[in-house]
Amino acid sequence: MTVGVVGLGLIGGSFAKAYSDNDEHTVLGYDINKEVMERAFDEKTISGELGKGNISECDLVLIALYPEAAVNYLREMAEYIAKDTMVIDCCGVKGYVCERCFPIAKEYGFTFVGGHPMAGRHFSGYDYSMKNMYNGASMVLVPHDLSDEKTIKRAKQLLSPIKFGTFTICDEKRHDSMIAFTSQMAHVVSNAYVKSPTARDHDGFSAGSYKDLTRVAWLNEDMWTELFLENKESLLTELNCFIKSMSEYRDAIEAEDSDRLWKLLHDGKVCKEEIDGI
Repeated sequence: MTVGVVGLGLIGGSFAKAYSDNDEHTVLGYDINKEVMERAFDEKTISGELGKGNISECDLVLIALYPEAAVNYLREMAEYIAKDTMVIDCCGVKGYVCERCFPIAKEYGFTFVGGHPMAGRHFSGYDYSMKNMYNGASMVLVPHDLSDEKTIKRAKQLLSPIKFGTFTICDEKRHDSMIAFTSQMAHVVSNAYVKSPTARDHDGFSAGSYKDLTRVAWLNEDMWTELFLENKESLLTELNCFIKSMSEYRDAIEAEDSDRLWKLLHDGKVCKEEIDGI
């Protein structure tokens, strides 16, 4: 197949490397950074530059940009996309993207499916992309119609060379609600936690707990600012729940209420056991 990849950072670069690893596929790529384009050409990650003149040749177009940029790209290129081309975005929020991209696809007659590969690394950029980054990972697909089995099947077939472990099919609201909890909250908590003045003196006193909790404190602030604000309602729901829980722990400790503190800790342990096992 011919695959177009827009944005050759960590996410898009990993897709491009995975497809180009198989000689049966042709990968066309585009990145605003000319040095990245040159490296992608030199490493044979892409065989040509994706643009208005050849995007119609693609069986699949993957848009790996920030949400606003992804929508703008699709709007700009829509008239050049063939009706039998499938376009899948790779953004971390689906409501903002899908609400704008579904109508564009309908107007021009091609198929758009929201997508979110559930894999990544600490660092961003083409240099950190890997051809096997998605092996065994989950890929979330958000079709316009959840009952459209034909579109879902085709999306899975087009993505099959990437070797995802599972596909999760849902609507944009469920995606954004779940991702606010599983991803965005983790980044907020980690980023806030490391701001304690005590953190600067942690060396020699920290082990696994500190490393686990602060792993995602180092982040791309441009990207996460956009993602947080575009998923404001879901993220605020999770933040308010977390703040309420933290207040209960604080109040129990302040009052030296051992019974209440024990119950809070016990309930949290039971939640973990029920959700993920010991």
